[in-house]
Amino acid sequence: MKMDGFFKKVGDEIWFEEVDRDSLKISYKVKDILYSKRSKFQDIYIVNSYDFGKMLVIDGVVQTTERDGFIYNEMISHVPLSMHENPKNVLIIGGGDLGAAFEATKYPVERIDVVEIDEDVVKASLEYLKEISKDLKDERVNFIFEDGAKFVREKENEYDIIIVDSSDPIGPAEVLFSENFYRDVYNALKEDGIMACQSESPILYPDIFRATYKKLKNIFPIVKISIATVPTYPGGFWSFTIGSKKYDKINKVNDIDTKYVSKEILESSFNIPKFVQNIIK
Repeated sequence: MKMDGFFKKVGDEIWFEEVDRDSLKISYKVKDILYSKRSKFQDIYIVNSYDFGKMLVIDGVVQTTERDGFIYNEMISHVPLSMHENPKNVLIIGGGDLGAAFEATKYPVERIDVVEIDEDVVKASLEYLKEISKDLKDERVNFIFEDGAKFVREKENEYDIIIVDSSDPIGPAEVLFSENFYRDVYNALKEDGIMACQSESPILYPDIFRATYKKLKNIFPIVKISIATVPTYPGGFWSFTIGSKKYDKINKVNDIDTKYVSKEILESSFNIPKFVQNIIK
């Protein structure tokens, strides 16, 4: 298979190199490239790495991996779903690898709408990344292939939970970090609704992290920061920001099959370090 600038051949070895902010490079030795396609929106790869198993790479950036993707997917899903007393309707914007959608199916919800702008990401994940997508066929899951910002703008008082599982704020995902988008999310939520989004690394991206928090504080009466460690994300130390209309703590932890979260993990994830507290002062 032809390799582009993201991949380098070193002797008989293939290496994938992720460049972060033109000042940090992270290299992974790759067994093989399982899938590659230039979609209408982005370059999509699924590769089999030595240390992290199968990886979804979009525009040269690791999105999720077989080895540590469950941490991110469980945190972005179970925190809001465990805060809400009785979630029924869930919207996931982005999340084309379907990891968050799979986690949501573990709850007695009635509907899970997955709005992903790039259908090719979902197709590739279902075929080549079954360790994360779980070959999802739950009848409650509805796939909607369109712009998530446009979709949510047309909704009002419809969802209990909205999970914004976006990539970094560049390209198609940039709008998903805007205050106008967050206001549309607020309006699409029911009167006791909760939203969760990934808000980057407080260590390497403090400006994005702070801006996300401030924007949500302008809109939601309750805003919480949740922290986890995801090794393949730059810096490893990752944040999730929760906007809630009513709930401010973990209310109920279902007895479900997880690899990372527990009642103690969910509750303690809100205990953020001092330097993170200082960023959002």
